[in-house]
Amino acid sequence: MYLIIVGGGNVGLQLAKRLLQNGHEVLVVERDPQTANRLATQIGEENVTLGDGCEMATQQDCGFGRADVVIAVTGEDEDNLIVCQMAKTVWSVKRALARINDPSHEEIFKQVGIDETVSATGIIYSMLEQQITPDVLIPVGTLARGDHEVVEVELGPRSKAVGKRRSELDLPNGTHIVWFYREQFGGHTVDDQTTFAVGDTLVAIVPRASAEALRRKLAPPVT
Repeated sequence: MYLIIVGGGNVGLQLAKRLLQNGHEVLVVERDPQTANRLATQIGEENVTLGDGCEMATQQDCGFGRADVVIAVTGEDEDNLIVCQMAKTVWSVKRALARINDPSHEEIFKQVGIDETVSATGIIYSMLEQQITPDVLIPVGTLARGDHEVVEVELGPRSKAVGKRRSELDLPNGTHIVWFYREQFGGHTVDDQTTFAVGDTLVAIVPRASAEALRRKLAPPVT
């Protein structure tokens, strides 16, 4: 698989190292000469190119047209948006993934058709919020090319799911609770007779568009 990473910061570097270790063909595009030289010493000159990943000439030279995946992880959301949009519309790359530095920009990416995004800030905030308030969904991964999310939630004492069997929960269409963890017993798969308790950590697969609906189904009732 040929993967192009635009942005040679620490995220791009660590991602490239892992992909190379797994036997993939990887090219990191970096526009800063000093950073590009540093990358070349760590992952090899053949895996690094100096250039602006937002420019069509650079994209052509890097082989965007034959890339299986383009990943934009620069520190600028605007650049990541341009890279991914051009990858999909100009070069017909099937998968384009973008790092989002400002979570408020996620809706803009969705509006232009870039559905596969990762916001480290958003994930960390969700994890912190769950430590303060239960029943917060934490996104932990995506499936089906980003159309479905894998989410985790710890049930608080007032959650609507507490004391109910899986079959009694009116979940959004396409949503599946597949696993739960209970401190006394460890992890278990879920069937229709599984009854949930306070403190259970649930793992569910949910259509991305239904994540908010799932949160409402599990959250405490409004008083």
